[in-house]
Amino acid sequence: MKFLEQAIKDDRRRYYLPIQRILRIDGDVKNSSQLVGNQEIQMFCGYGGERTIIPPNGSIYVDYGMAIHGGVRIVGRAKAGKVNLRFGESVSELIGEANQDHSIINTDLAIPYMGMYEFGSTVFRFVKLTNLSENEIALVNLIAVALESDLEVTGSFECSDEKLNQIWKTAIRTLHLCLQDYIYDGAKRDRLIWMGDMHPELRGMFCAYSDYSLARKSLEYKIKDTPLGKPMNGIWTYSCWFIICLYDYYMASGDKEFLLIHKDYIQGVVENYAQFVGDDGAEIIPDWKFLDWPNEDNPQSKHAGIQALLVWMLESGAKIFKVLGVNNSMLLQKIELLRRHVPDCDNRKAPAALQTITHLADRRDVLESEPFKDVSTFYGFYMLLAKDTVPALNLIRKYWGAMLDYGATSFWEDFDLDWVKNACRIDEFPIEGKADLHADFGNYCYKGLRHILSHGWSCGAAPFLSERVLGVKFLEPGGSLIEVKPDLGDLEYAKGKIPCAYGLIEVEAYRNGEVKVITPSQVKVK
Repeated sequence: MKFLEQAIKDDRRRYYLPIQRILRIDGDVKNSSQLVGNQEIQMFCGYGGERTIIPPNGSIYVDYGMAIHGGVRIVGRAKAGKVNLRFGESVSELIGEANQDHSIINTDLAIPYMGMYEFGSTVFRFVKLTNLSENEIALVNLIAVALESDLEVTGSFECSDEKLNQIWKTAIRTLHLCLQDYIYDGAKRDRLIWMGDMHPELRGMFCAYSDYSLARKSLEYKIKDTPLGKPMNGIWTYSCWFIICLYDYYMASGDKEFLLIHKDYIQGVVENYAQFVGDDGAEIIPDWKFLDWPNEDNPQSKHAGIQALLVWMLESGAKIFKVLGVNNSMLLQKIELLRRHVPDCDNRKAPAALQTITHLADRRDVLESEPFKDVSTFYGFYMLLAKDTVPALNLIRKYWGAMLDYGATSFWEDFDLDWVKNACRIDEFPIEGKADLHADFGNYCYKGLRHILSHGWSCGAAPFLSERVLGVKFLEPGGSLIEVKPDLGDLEYAKGKIPCAYGLIEVEAYRNGEVKVITPSQVKVK
C-alpha cells in the first residue's frame, strides 16, 4: 500500500552534509568546535550530546566544504527563538547585500523551542546563523540538507595532468547542481530552462551520465511551453539552440521515438527558420536575437555569430528531417545560400568560434590572438571546440583552473582572468585593499552578488576533454557505430568512459600511439 499514489514523486534525493570548518564567530559563542563533522540530525530528548551556545546577537559562520543545492536543518533548543539565516556561494555573499530574485538566501526565521527546523532551496557553500532572540540558543547541529539529482556519474576522464582531472570533475559537479526538476541554467538563479544555456549542459550530460531521461523531459517541457511560431524563451535564436540540442540528444540517446512524437512541431520550427535566410544569404532572424551578453551591443559581431548559428541549426534540422523521412532539399538549398555570406566577426571570439566549428570560416587567428582575453564560461565551450588541442588544453588550465585556484568548487556564470589580479579567494573573508571576486565584478545581468558561482553553461571543459582528448565520435544514433581518434595534445596519457545507449565505451590512449578501446557488444568501431 502506498499513501501518496496521486502525488508527484520527486526523483531527487536528500543527503545530510556536516560542517567542515568554522569560519568565524561573533560574540561569546561557546563550544562551536563540536559542530565540525557533527552528523547529528535529531534533537536530544535525554541527557547526551554537546551543544553550541549562541548568545543574543551572537553569530556563527560555517563552511560545508563544497557547493550544495538545498538548505539547512537547525537542530537545537531556543526559547521564543528567532534567527537570521544567510546562505552564500562565497564568504563575501554572507556579509554583503544578497540578491534574492530567484531564491531566498537571507531571511529571519522563527524556530521552535525544542526540535528541528529546515529552510532553504538554493545553492550555497557557506552559512551564517545569527541569534535574534533575547535568550541564548543551544544548538545541537546546523547540518546541510542537500536535495539533488540521484543520477549516477558513469562517465569518467583521467589524464597525466591532475589539474585537468580536477577541472573535469568540478565541471560535472557544476552541471549536477543544475540537474534538478529539469535542467536549470543555475540552481540559485535563474532556476529556469534556457535553451541556449542547455546546449553545453547537454553535451556535459552526454559525457557523464547514462540516464538521458532528464534531457528528454526538459526538451519536452520547452515544446509544451512554446507554441509553434513563437521563439523559445522569447528569444528567436534560442529556438536555433533547441533544434541543435534535439539533434545532439538523438545522436547520444538513439531516441527516435521522441522525434516521431514531435514530428509536426519540429518540422514547423525548422521550416519557419528556413524563411530567415535573406536573398543575399544573410540571416534575417527577428529581434530579440541573442548571441551572448558580451556581443549584445555589437551588431556586427552578433550578426557574424548568428549567421553561423543558423547554419548549425538548419544543418541539424536537415539531418533530423532525413531521420523523419521529410524532404530536406529546401533546407540544403538554404544552407548553401547561407554559406555564401560570411560576415566579419569584428575580432570577437564568440562569433569566431561558431564560424570555425560550423566551417563557415576558419577564424582560429582570432581565437589565438590574446587567447586568454574575451573568453566566457558560456562560449568558452565553443572556443575550445574551435581550437587545436594544445592551445585548448592551455586555455582550460589557465581559465577554468584559475577559478579552482581561488576557491571554486563549482564553475561560475562568468569569469575574466583580469579579476584575479590582487584578489582574495571566495572562501575567505574580503581583505581591505584586495579585490572581492564575487562582489566587485560581473557584467550585464550578473553584476556583483547577483552573479552566480554555479552555472551549468560553464561545464564545457568536461565534454571537450571527453570528446576531443578521448576522441570518441558517434557516427550512428546511440553510439551503435563510433569512431575513436584520441588527440592527447601535450598529455602523456588519457583514459576514460563515455556513456552510450548500450553501455559504456572505455578508451585508453598513450603518447606512444597505443590505443585500447572496449565497447558493448552492440557498438561497432569504424
